Amino acid sequence: MRSQDIRKAYLQFFESKGHLIVPSAPIVLKDDPTLMFNNSGMAQFKEYFLGNATPKSNRITDTQKCLRVSGKHNDLEDVGFDTYHHTMFEMLGNWSFGDYFKKEALPWAWEFLTEVLKLDKDRLYVSVFEGNEAENVPFDQEAFDIWKQFVPEDRIILGNKKDNFWEMGDQGPCGPCSEIHIDLRTDEERATVTGRSLVNADHPQVVEIWNNVFMEFNRKADGSLEKLPAQHVDTGMGFERLCMAMQDVTSNYDTDVFTPLIEKVEQITGLKYTPNTVETSRDLSVPTEEQNKINIAIRVIVDHVRAVAFAIADGQLPSNTGAGYVIRRILRRAIRYGFTFLDTKEAFIYQLVGVLADQMGEFFPEIKSQQNLVTNVIREEEASFLRTLDQGLQLLENVIATTKGNEVSGAKAFELYDTFGFPKDLTALILKEKGMSFNETEFDASMQAQKSRSRAASEVSTDDWKILVEGNTESFVGYDQVENEVKITRIRKVDSKKDGVMYQIVLDGTPFYPEGGGQVGDKGTLISANETIEIIDTKKENNLILHFAKQLPENLEASFIAKVNTDLRDATAKNHSATHLMHQALRTILGTHVEQKGSLVNPNYLRFDFSHFAKVTDEELQQVEDFVNARIQEQLPIIERRNIPIQQALEEGAMALFGEKYGDNVRAIKFGSSMELCGGIHVNNTAEIWHFKIVSEGAVAAGIRRVEAITSQAVKDFYTSQENLLVEIKATLKNPQDTIKAVVALQDENAKLKKQLEALLKDKAKNMKTELEQELQEVNGIQFLAKQVDLNPEGAKDLAYELGNLGTNLFLVLATAEEGKPMLTCYISKELVADKGLNAGQVVRELGKFIQGGGGGQPFFATAGGKNVAGIPEALTKAIDFIK
Repeated sequence: MRSQDIRKAYLQFFESKGHLIVPSAPIVLKDDPTLMFNNSGMAQFKEYFLGNATPKSNRITDTQKCLRVSGKHNDLEDVGFDTYHHTMFEMLGNWSFGDYFKKEALPWAWEFLTEVLKLDKDRLYVSVFEGNEAENVPFDQEAFDIWKQFVPEDRIILGNKKDNFWEMGDQGPCGPCSEIHIDLRTDEERATVTGRSLVNADHPQVVEIWNNVFMEFNRKADGSLEKLPAQHVDTGMGFERLCMAMQDVTSNYDTDVFTPLIEKVEQITGLKYTPNTVETSRDLSVPTEEQNKINIAIRVIVDHVRAVAFAIADGQLPSNTGAGYVIRRILRRAIRYGFTFLDTKEAFIYQLVGVLADQMGEFFPEIKSQQNLVTNVIREEEASFLRTLDQGLQLLENVIATTKGNEVSGAKAFELYDTFGFPKDLTALILKEKGMSFNETEFDASMQAQKSRSRAASEVSTDDWKILVEGNTESFVGYDQVENEVKITRIRKVDSKKDGVMYQIVLDGTPFYPEGGGQVGDKGTLISANETIEIIDTKKENNLILHFAKQLPENLEASFIAKVNTDLRDATAKNHSATHLMHQALRTILGTHVEQKGSLVNPNYLRFDFSHFAKVTDEELQQVEDFVNARIQEQLPIIERRNIPIQQALEEGAMALFGEKYGDNVRAIKFGSSMELCGGIHVNNTAEIWHFKIVSEGAVAAGIRRVEAITSQAVKDFYTSQENLLVEIKATLKNPQDTIKAVVALQDENAKLKKQLEALLKDKAKNMKTELEQELQEVNGIQFLAKQVDLNPEGAKDLAYELGNLGTNLFLVLATAEEGKPMLTCYISKELVADKGLNAGQVVRELGKFIQGGGGGQPFFATAGGKNVAGIPEALTKAIDFIK
């Protein structure tokens, strides 16, 4: 049974049981501050479990893209080494929100597996929660009794809290669970060792395929449990593992989820992958150990490309911070496995995106529609990291050259890993080839110290909510009002290393807009008869609008006036509306391939990332500016459509953004012919924007450009600043009648003087050559000179090459100190480089330490700059050590 058919069968089965099929949420979570990525099927439904929102149906089924590479659920380092862990995986789910419970969920699971898919009942084991006396949670007798109808008691396993009590996190909804495991071993193996003993023992062929979580408790901040107001079912079913069971293989990677990708890697690299079911290598000339390394590398690559491709398609570009850093790290892990074990020195992983799009585009159309972008971004990331690996190889060679003995410092190895992204295992491999190693204890200590610093910086403790008003009374009135009389419905304290003690306040009818869709959250005040509380930020979490304050009101039950800072909001609204107009302008001028890939809208400026294949020219930027300013001049009124069906909005021409999660009903904002789905704050008329000015344009990633722009008062300030600058320039030039003409004349004069100076310095270098020729001394058969000269760095280079023409055994170090900036120049005859193994780059890196700097270059010529002129004499004194 093909993977596509298995997925369809699951969804259709639960549709027949009254479930509504919903699409997968994006793999990247943009509006949940507690999670970077969707790491489980239930993540998009948290607000329903918490009772903060009402689902469109009490019964839902879906297949959810999940990513587990950070935090509590982190499988990254296991991927590749076994055959069943993944970074990205699909979680098939059926959900009950206060509707059915155990007596329906468990029989349906059994019916689907044994009657629809016809899995062998004798290979299935089930588990139920054994209970936990300390937490006053009893043995799950109900689940046990239900399973007895289908399964012999010797295949019902009692599981402990670790295995059979599922929790969303340290706090929040949780409950006992009942799992289904399958034993895929041969009949001979099963006859020898019972599958019961291998359940939850990390056996690659005895795996969990289904988990029924019965959400009935809430974990509080103090660790205690309280009953939820309703009972829910949260089912997670491992799609890749189910495919393994259905396709009669013993590895997820041997299913058709992965085999097309593996075949593409084989085609590109010329290497073969050994399926898990075949004990011998297809290529018998390859040793088993070597083949195993190839297998691991291919598994890493085909797994990781899925995670990275879907993250990019959902709007998360690789970067150096946050979720973007995690995506970059996953891709770099794949690249280095290819580099080390498949001998791929050129970018190639990007070629797998087309296979992935063909394979999964039917169920996940975003991977098909974003295929070009994903391909370009991965290709550029690969090329960039391969360059980094080359630099790391040079740095490692330098470390090796300066290491006494056979063991490199673990701290040095960690520096290569942490600063330059050079992998630990690649360092170990190269050192091993040279009969060396690095101190793993020191490396691990450095790694642990860094993790501790990182944890301390991001550590957050969150108290339980204190409920002041029962029921879901919260609402947002900020589209129509900037102040409102409110009551506080709940509060909680949050303590973090970064922000200190903060309080999150929820109001019954808030005018404060919470951060979302690129727009920053509102600031303002809560005012009562006796006090004023500053609201310093507003965010949304699990459908609650959270107002952040440094202190709580003395009387929490008082009535307050919630008042938004309108100066900040108005400036933000102007930038947000201008963003919509600019999006329209870019699509009009550059083409309809332009799609929004990220944005930031705050009171000071707007930032807009979009897909485009080339730099936007100055002429095109001017056209974009003119287009937006023309719409401002037209004084277009806002046309706001609230709560209209999403299909109707799309049919009317509204733009929906990839990677955003929309409900059945949406809000559409229209200015003239610009229409977008948007929940943000906008001006009532484009005339309020006053003027629009682009201040920068540049690349963010392959195929992604970024424009930053300003509006209104920021534009006035910009032009005032430019005018003041022009006045200063004119005054400096003695107030010429034609400023441009005066600047051009100054440039021409400077160019002539520069040429004259270069000619004089060349003559000076030639004259100096004769003097220095007399100062050369012979050391171990090498002509040696280390001297400070009164030249600029370019002159020192010319002099070095002039002296280099004297023979084939010259070792020269020249120092300059023009304008207090020390520079070392090293020249070594190419014959000496070849015969003696000398390297000018290594020389200047070592000597550069004395001038508090560094540098590099080629083996025969290199330079190093620094900060400490006083270190020049010692650097020159030490130069002779390289040839002694």
